[in-house]
Amino acid sequence: MKPTIYDVAKEAGVSISTVSRVINNTGRIGEKTRKKVLEVVEQLNYHPSVVASALTGKRTCTIGLIIPDVANPFFAELSRSIEDHGRELGFNLLMCNTDNNPDTEEMYLSLLKQKSVDGIIIGTTTKNYNLLRELQKEHFPIALIAQDIPELMLDVVTVDDFLGGYMATSHLVSLGHEKIGCILGTLARTSEKYRYQAYRQVLEENGLDFDEDFVMHTDYSMEDSKRAALELLRSPKRPTAVFANYDSLAIGVYQAAKELGLKIPEDISVIGFDNTILASIVDPPLTTIAQPIHEMGQQVMDLLVQEIEGRKNTKRRLVLPPELIIRNSTKQIR
Repeated sequence: MKPTIYDVAKEAGVSISTVSRVINNTGRIGEKTRKKVLEVVEQLNYHPSVVASALTGKRTCTIGLIIPDVANPFFAELSRSIEDHGRELGFNLLMCNTDNNPDTEEMYLSLLKQKSVDGIIIGTTTKNYNLLRELQKEHFPIALIAQDIPELMLDVVTVDDFLGGYMATSHLVSLGHEKIGCILGTLARTSEKYRYQAYRQVLEENGLDFDEDFVMHTDYSMEDSKRAALELLRSPKRPTAVFANYDSLAIGVYQAAKELGLKIPEDISVIGFDNTILASIVDPPLTTIAQPIHEMGQQVMDLLVQEIEGRKNTKRRLVLPPELIIRNSTKQIR
């Protein structure tokens, strides 16, 4: 039978309220009493009930994180940053993976609220606006990471995706490339919409023709990126460079090039977006647009915790700058 707060109080010779204050670090407790209670807690292996805390209106010190795909290195690294900083602030993390399925996302939003988490961080391409509006009316803390929903007033931490897309395409143009392909997802995320807009704008500003056949859509997986890249690179009017909207999609271009006997960057230059661990371990190392992943995770956790603790009453939209990281996957065209 699991020990209860009553068992701890009895063994330590103190009241239940004293045990509660020690566990929650509230009120004034003598150091001797605090030490005794903590010794008994450890001795009995007592764990406070999160459910009981929720029922009494207390914080559960738990935050939900909803992401589209934990297998994507960007979201894996971002989740780690959020979890690490959350632990520093005294919060645990419940991570939910939706596989880009809006029905799964809706289920997790409802489930996390039932679990009485203190707040939710959303990194998915959510379309559940009505449910989010209901949570807003209840003053439930919500923050968005790596995307934006202009229709809703929420805390947001993202990178300047338009600038990042502009930097990526401009880099390829500066190397003399005129036929530049673009591999992206479904354009459901605001982030890739901005990157795609920047891609088109750079072509226009440099007097380069936009070719719809050079734009390939994927389901965000490496496998589908390879399929799209094979189609692009087999074209008689094959591009000399490709802008992949995510590092993970760039890997699909690498795989397709290898299958077709093409060398990177001699035959095809490739640039990605994210600067995940993938970018530095592939051969050749990937030129990419770096998102400040660690800082993004810390900032979004800070904003959410400030709202949970009632230390702010306005929403903030933080847009962090990207950085061009030049490696060996791009070169001057012959």
